[in-house]
Amino acid sequence: MTQTQTLFINIASYRDPELIPTLRDMIATARHPQNLRIAICWQHDDENVTLFTEAGMTQTGSETQGDESVWRFLWHGAQITIVPVHYYRSRGACWARFIAERFFSDEDFTLQIDSHCRFTEHWDHSMIEMLNGLKILSARPVLSTYPPAYDPLEEAVEKRGEFASRLIFREFSKEGLPMLSSTPLNSESPVRGSYLAGGFIFAEGSFVKDVANDPNIFFAGEEIAMAARAYTHGYDIYTPHKILLWHYYGRRKENKVWGDHNGEAKTSGEVELAWWERDAISKKRIRTLFGLEDQPVDLGIYTLGKVRSLYQFERSAGIDFKRRAVLPEVIDNTKRSVFLPDEWPDDVEWAQRLTSPFVKSLQLKKTDTDAAIATASWWYLGVYSSTNRLMNEKKFSQAEMTTAIAASSQETFSLKVDFSTSGTEHPAVVRLCPFDDLSGWGAVVEQTW
Repeated sequence: MTQTQTLFINIASYRDPELIPTLRDMIATARHPQNLRIAICWQHDDENVTLFTEAGMTQTGSETQGDESVWRFLWHGAQITIVPVHYYRSRGACWARFIAERFFSDEDFTLQIDSHCRFTEHWDHSMIEMLNGLKILSARPVLSTYPPAYDPLEEAVEKRGEFASRLIFREFSKEGLPMLSSTPLNSESPVRGSYLAGGFIFAEGSFVKDVANDPNIFFAGEEIAMAARAYTHGYDIYTPHKILLWHYYGRRKENKVWGDHNGEAKTSGEVELAWWERDAISKKRIRTLFGLEDQPVDLGIYTLGKVRSLYQFERSAGIDFKRRAVLPEVIDNTKRSVFLPDEWPDDVEWAQRLTSPFVKSLQLKKTDTDAAIATASWWYLGVYSSTNRLMNEKKFSQAEMTTAIAASSQETFSLKVDFSTSGTEHPAVVRLCPFDDLSGWGAVVEQTW
């Protein structure tokens, strides 16, 4: 990083006590804090500027843009722009990122993160150096992954994750959208991938304009949508081979938008839409992007690029959206997340090789098993299609069932079902039945998939 290269940082912060510690650590560990241009959509419950001035920031100005107040600060040379918004006015994470990225001013590089992070020493220089090193492989490289974890409650003992990881396919959601997970990465250099993590995206500044955040995307599905848009705009995604920052994943007690924007808040008029209503709008947009929606909506500028096609993205990721299927390597032990063009099968082989993965945590009532739990020898679970075709079956021992029931303090307990099939049918019904060596089959418990 040179003395003059600027870095735009987009932060969405929702009632987050980690915002100030994150900013403090970011600036303290940067090699060139004077080159940082930080924009924050601060979704708060108390619009009080002293939160920032008491942290040591110097306020350099304030203004109004449309309906929004804008505060300007300097902190150890870093320029910080804050848009304070009451949390009831929030429309989700991507909306907040959209608000923040309006302050992009053609900086050389851009970083998108959440407001609960910690950073390695001279992280800014390391990110730019890594990105520039990829220019021999790609004209438009992007760095992204799920960073390792830290816990602010245990920072005195420096409890931070010690390994890098890469993004992998986990499962399809009920809407047919790929959901992601991660697996450890051991590499001497950045590794090509297909997926973006919303909490860590680093690229040249052009990314902000080419792949702008869609303010109508609520949360779930954001990452696969942005990944497809980035790819079709000509960007190549790489996983950093070394740690650049950490992320706080616990946050069990922190306020979340889906806890605040509930039915009660809508009924009282505090919010226009409950979170699940915004989520439905969001997923309809994402399904439109992937050609899955029967009644597509107008995506405006937040659509696919023209450099590469969705067909190419599917082949690159090994995912078929309309079939809800993946290549076997995507879900086997290799967990592949990218296939280069010379590896792409033709359309016939592609269709032949696809497999449909299904993962579900079944929630069952304890009262449905009470009568048999003491006497059953084992339990049979079958998954059936809408045509009543058996798609998968599994036996649970009495010990497994007892353990699953005891693990839950609620009135329900869960059983995980995980299988894949080469057929085109989807699960519709699950049937669970106990078997007693003395009296035979017991009562069947039936549940929709």
